[in-house]
Amino acid sequence: MSLPRLEIDLEKISHNARTLVDRLAGHGIAVTGVTKATLGSPEIARAMLEGGVCDLGDARIENIEAMRLAHVQARMSLIRSPMLSQAKRVVMSADVSFNTEVDVVRRLSREACAMGRTHAVMLMVELGDLREGIMPADLLAVVSETLSLPNIVLKGIGTNLACRSGASPDDANMRILSELAASMEATFDISIETVSGGNSANLNWAFSGTDTGLVNDLRLGESILLGRETLYRNPIDGLHTDAISLVAEVIESKLKPTMPTGNLAQSAFGQCSVPINHGDIVQTILAIGIQDIDPHGLRPPDGTEILGCSSDHLITTSSAVDIVPIGTEMTFQLDYSALIRAMTSPFVTKSINSASQLDYQTPKIVERLSA
Repeated sequence: MSLPRLEIDLEKISHNARTLVDRLAGHGIAVTGVTKATLGSPEIARAMLEGGVCDLGDARIENIEAMRLAHVQARMSLIRSPMLSQAKRVVMSADVSFNTEVDVVRRLSREACAMGRTHAVMLMVELGDLREGIMPADLLAVVSETLSLPNIVLKGIGTNLACRSGASPDDANMRILSELAASMEATFDISIETVSGGNSANLNWAFSGTDTGLVNDLRLGESILLGRETLYRNPIDGLHTDAISLVAEVIESKLKPTMPTGNLAQSAFGQCSVPINHGDIVQTILAIGIQDIDPHGLRPPDGTEILGCSSDHLITTSSAVDIVPIGTEMTFQLDYSALIRAMTSPFVTKSINSASQLDYQTPKIVERLSA
């Protein structure tokens, strides 16, 4: 089997989705399954849907297009503000888009009119993390403009926290989101279908027993794929944390000194730290590197330590003193950063349930759709 590879267990992903869907249903909250870390994998999307997620969300229109071409049956949302240059593609392939700029919504309206389609819009509000979002004081003016545009349906509002600055979802900011939704309904005599409170970082808040107000949707990716909440990366009870694993192959294993020699300058990626001298150790190299993964996001097998990483070499050592046989496979667990990079790398095979491979062809998909 090809190496390096991601081993993806669809049953565990579906179980994680079902567990979160069922638990959140008791709080009146539905789940949008986020597929962006998987490059819009149709197999993983279907596993999330089998687990009961109501919709799918992705930050890249290319991934949504890939799922459409694979005949994934679901309502799909583009959860990053659309690029003006991609407005036509967004209306063509996404049922919903998350927006912060009136100019973009106007362009979506024009494209929807030209195609004879209706496009739904979620307005994102800034509540403290300082990534995307309309300032709360400006929201009603944006709502008014959005409601006036032909072929545009205002589906609801949402916010995003704990992505750029680590600002945590709590009773205070979630209460503001509910109040903004209520103000929209009262001011314009409309009914808001969806109030999307955020992402996997919202789970501690949602499960705390607090009043969740008008929040009725969360966009979950990491918690479904990796079984962890994202504020402190703690495992979630009842969820699998090993639904996706990374396997790499040993290409060298030798006894070497811990200390480099010669005049030291920057390494390939700018680091210039000097290790502590532990004498000679068994140093083992695996055929994977920074081009494929985030080494800081890997959890090696027990007794193994990651010493360093270059573009295509991962250097480890072990408490065992024996030379590791060349060709040995070593399995690592991943965090979200390592997962995204490994999924994106064309050099990492994606293997479903350790048997069949995913075949991502995003460049060809884009070429076909834009032809």
